[in-house]
Amino acid sequence: MAIASVFTLFVGGCGGPVVRDRSPKIRVTDTIGSLTETFVVDAISVEGYGVVGTLAGTGSPECPPNIKSYLKRYILSRSSGERINIDAFLKSRDTAVVHLSGVMSTPLHQKDRFDVKVEALAGTQSRSLEDGWLYSAELKRIHTFGISTRCLAKVKGPVFMDTVGAPVSNKRTGYILGGGEVRDQYHMRLSLLKPDFSTARAISDTINARFGDSTARAASAGVIELTPPIEYSTDKNRFISIVQAMYLISNQQLEEERTQLYVERLTNSENKYASEVALEALGNASLARVDALLNSADQEVRFRAARCVLNLGGQGGSPVLRAIALDRSSKYRIEALEALTAGANRMEAAGTCRQLLQDEDFSIRLAAYEQLRKLDDVTVSQELIGGRFYMEQIVRSRRQEVYVSRSGLPRIVLFGSPITCRENIFVRSPNGEVTINAPAGQKYVTLIRKLRNAPDAVKLQSTFVLSDIIRKLCEEPLEKKGVLVRSGLNVSYAQAIAIIKQLCDTGVAPAAFHAGKLPEIK
Repeated sequence: MAIASVFTLFVGGCGGPVVRDRSPKIRVTDTIGSLTETFVVDAISVEGYGVVGTLAGTGSPECPPNIKSYLKRYILSRSSGERINIDAFLKSRDTAVVHLSGVMSTPLHQKDRFDVKVEALAGTQSRSLEDGWLYSAELKRIHTFGISTRCLAKVKGPVFMDTVGAPVSNKRTGYILGGGEVRDQYHMRLSLLKPDFSTARAISDTINARFGDSTARAASAGVIELTPPIEYSTDKNRFISIVQAMYLISNQQLEEERTQLYVERLTNSENKYASEVALEALGNASLARVDALLNSADQEVRFRAARCVLNLGGQGGSPVLRAIALDRSSKYRIEALEALTAGANRMEAAGTCRQLLQDEDFSIRLAAYEQLRKLDDVTVSQELIGGRFYMEQIVRSRRQEVYVSRSGLPRIVLFGSPITCRENIFVRSPNGEVTINAPAGQKYVTLIRKLRNAPDAVKLQSTFVLSDIIRKLCEEPLEKKGVLVRSGLNVSYAQAIAIIKQLCDTGVAPAAFHAGKLPEIK
C-alpha cells in the first residue's frame, strides 16, 4: 500500500525581486514539498508457491488442487520442451510444496535481492525442509496470487535454517537468504495537490536541472514520476527530502536569504537534519556559508555541515567526517563513515576504513568492512564457495574474528586471516553428519561426512587454516573425465557456520564468533 510522506519546509519574509516562472500560479515561497505529496511504496509484501526438493524422505505428496494446478502450469512453462512427469515429481516424499513470503524494499532496481521465508503448507505431513533446495518460483503481490497475476520477483536457492542461535524446533520453516530477485524497477511519484500541467513541467524541469534529465517525468497534470540518481539509490529518503525542499523560483538574493535562514536553523534548531537537507537542496549557492560551520563547537553541526559540503562537491567536508569517524566518543561514527564512502575520494575513504578495521568496537570494524566491500577494495578478498555463499577474507585486521550473515547474501567473513586452528581437534556437526578430527601431533585435519543412504563415509584432509577447512567442508564434487572427484564434502551453509561456531567457541579456532541478524519476515 502506498505510504504518503510529505516533507514541507516553510520559508517566510524573503525580500528582493521575484523571478517569474513560466507558471503564474507558483509563488516565491513555494517549494516542491508545498505543492505536492510524495507517494513512496516503502515496501511491497509478496508471496508465492513453490517446490522444495532434495529432502530425503521428509517431504509430502499433499497439495491443494488449486495450488497443484498452478504449479503444474508453471513447471510446464519452464520445461523448454522437456518431458517431465510432474505428478510423480510432486508426489515424491523428497519434495514439499511450500508457501513463500517476503518483503521487497523499494524503490528497487532490477536484480536487487531480498530474503524470502519458506513454509511447508499447513495441514501437510512434511516433516522438515532442512537441507532442501527451492526450485525457481514466482513471487507476486500478496493476496493477488494467480497464474495471470504480474510476477514481481523470482526466487530459488538452498533453504537456510538457523544453526547458531536457539535450537530449531520447527524444521518446516526456513529462509532463502538473498534469494528473491526483483524483476522490475519501481518509481516514486509526486502528486500535485492542485493538478496543473505547467506546474508539473516546472517541477520536473527544476528536478532534472539539478539531478539529470532522466530523474523526473511529468506523467500528467497531476503526477510526476521520480527515479533517484545513482548516488541516492541506497538513500531514497534523503533524495525525497531534498526534492521536497527545492524552490521553484530563485535568484541570487533569494538564495542568500534562504541560505542564511537554514544556516541559523542548522546551528540552533532541534531538527538539524531538515536544515541540512534544505541547504543541500539550495545547491552550491549555500556552499560558502555551510563551509563556515565546519569549525562549529557542536559536533552534530560539524557532522551535518560536513556531509552537506561533501555532497555538494566541496573539499572541506572529508577531513571533518574522517575525524568524526575516528572519534571513539562520537555517536555519528558510522554515518560519517558511510558519507565518506559515498562522496569522498576513493583512496581517502578506503584509507579511513582500513584504519577503522583496528577499532576496539566490533560494530565499527564491521561497518568499515562493509564500506570496503562497497568500494570493491583489495583489502577484502572474495571467493564463491560451492556456488552457494561467499567467503571473504581481510588480512589487515589485527583481531581474528569470524562474522557470518543470516540475512541477505550468505557470507562468512574472516577478519585477521589467515586464522590457523590449534591441534587436538574433535568437533561434530549438530546433525551428526560431519566430524572434524586432528589428534595432537597430526600434521593435517581429517574431515569426515556420513552421507544419507550411503554405506561409506567420505573422508578428506585439510590444513589447519580455517579458510582451507571451510573449502573442504563446502565445495561440491568435481567431475573430471566422467568421474566424480571429491574436492569438498558439499556441506550446507547452515551446517558450516554451526561447525565454525563450535571451532571458535571451543578455542580450536582462535577467533571471536559473530552472527548477523535473522530476516524479519512475519
